[in-house]
Amino acid sequence: MKTKINILKYITLMAIVCISNFSQAHKNSDTQQYKNKAIPKISVQLWSVKNELKKDFKGTLTQIANMGFDGVEFAGDFGPYKNDAKGLKSFLDGLGLKVSAAHVKFDVFDAEHYEQTIAFYRALGTDTLINPWDDRAWDAQKIDSFITELTELHSKLKVSGFHFGFHNHDQEFNAHKGATFWDHIAKSTPKDLVLQMDVGWVTIAEKNPVEYIKRYPGRTLTTHIKAKLPKAVAAKVTTNGKRPIVGDDVTDWSAVLKADITVGGTKWFVIEQEEYPDGLTPLQAVELSKKGLDKVISSL
Repeated sequence: MKTKINILKYITLMAIVCISNFSQAHKNSDTQQYKNKAIPKISVQLWSVKNELKKDFKGTLTQIANMGFDGVEFAGDFGPYKNDAKGLKSFLDGLGLKVSAAHVKFDVFDAEHYEQTIAFYRALGTDTLINPWDDRAWDAQKIDSFITELTELHSKLKVSGFHFGFHNHDQEFNAHKGATFWDHIAKSTPKDLVLQMDVGWVTIAEKNPVEYIKRYPGRTLTTHIKAKLPKAVAAKVTTNGKRPIVGDDVTDWSAVLKADITVGGTKWFVIEQEEYPDGLTPLQAVELSKKGLDKVISSL
């Protein structure tokens, strides 16, 4: 009887060891997978410092460059370079900044403005244009007309040499047809239409960003690295010490970045700061989130 018990213990122990070894091997494989890929560059969505840009366009971009950013993502404000893309590119080159992408609404792509628009962004040196907002995207009666327009413009811009996509807010993760509006958009558009995930809004929607990055491989060409607190956390923010700064929030950024690198096809991590806690200025908050992101990247 004692011999049988010892044999059973041995078999159980060996099973645990095998499972542990398999788990560690799988973990090592995942680690090797993302370590063999290039770490995306870091940009900042300039909406984060929109008021600062209006006051001092050149000075604000200079401060951003001094923080160590690789690039910027525009949101319609070009300061004194509104009609001078080449001049703006020259200025950015002098700061060591690239243009990771630009947020651009549908109306500048009409027949009257299309050629002028693509000429501007081509001269600026970016090949990625993102539609930042459309309230049809979470309207069950209008979403299909939105998808049609999104797909048609994607095809047109592809011929012109641009990547084109859509940026989410939290409403796209509302329920729709057994999934979400985001799923419907993803499944109803070409597989090379960019799904620019805003992690902060996914967090507000109380969804797992990693799940959606993995669900649509190769489509998260750029990711908005935004710290948001879910309502349940925000309600207790005075006691739990969390705040909307990357690294001080609740998002598992390591998991997000690994999914971006191994599955999402991500080329740019784009910090966007919409909240400025504890009396921080927008530039101070952006710099802290950049440091938080750098720390996560260094630990991968």
